[in-house]
Amino acid sequence: MSERGRPRSFDRDEALRRAMVLFWRNGFQGTSMGDLTEAMGIGSPSLYAAFGSKEALYREAMALYEACDGKELARAVAEAPTARAAIETFLMRSAAMFTRPSKPAGCMIVLAVVHAAGASEALRADLRGVRERAIDSFTERLREAVESGELPAATDTEMIASFYVTVQQGISLRARDGATRAELEAIAQAAMVAWGGLVLEPDDFRRSHKVTPSEI
Repeated sequence: MSERGRPRSFDRDEALRRAMVLFWRNGFQGTSMGDLTEAMGIGSPSLYAAFGSKEALYREAMALYEACDGKELARAVAEAPTARAAIETFLMRSAAMFTRPSKPAGCMIVLAVVHAAGASEALRADLRGVRERAIDSFTERLREAVESGELPAATDTEMIASFYVTVQQGISLRARDGATRAELEAIAQAAMVAWGGLVLEPDDFRRSHKVTPSEI
């Protein structure tokens, strides 16, 4: 008798959540099919039937991470009243989220840059795209701040966005190495000290550093 139409004997959403945690902790290559079937509580045939392949499952796990932790962080950033507050919220919330004892340390998306060994080039390209979107998002937020007069017209929005996203990526890696929330918050606050210099107009920058144009 055909089994077409029979309901699955497992909770797909819960199985996906378990797979996400495993990929988050171990990475794509570091997670075997045996690891997945054990954690998800299903056999290989059910896994392939429900998700298609290991790579397809990984993609769904990344999407789930973005929809949960990623959305939580994005919402906090969006609610910040100023561009500076948005950057500070981004870093401080990251320090808190990346060190929660109930979840793997660090950011799954950031860690994918070092955990995607063994994945296809198409998947690695997609992961790079996710990280680049974070820079694009902050660049747009900073441009809006320039247009509203909150930031000087000469502000290099893309450079600042890249700088702070890079800091956040470093915070993720330090979290994976065992850094505490307090240590990561100190890094975030140190990075915010740079804000004043980054948003200065060119003439203000020269005056504050007491150099001549030829020295820049």
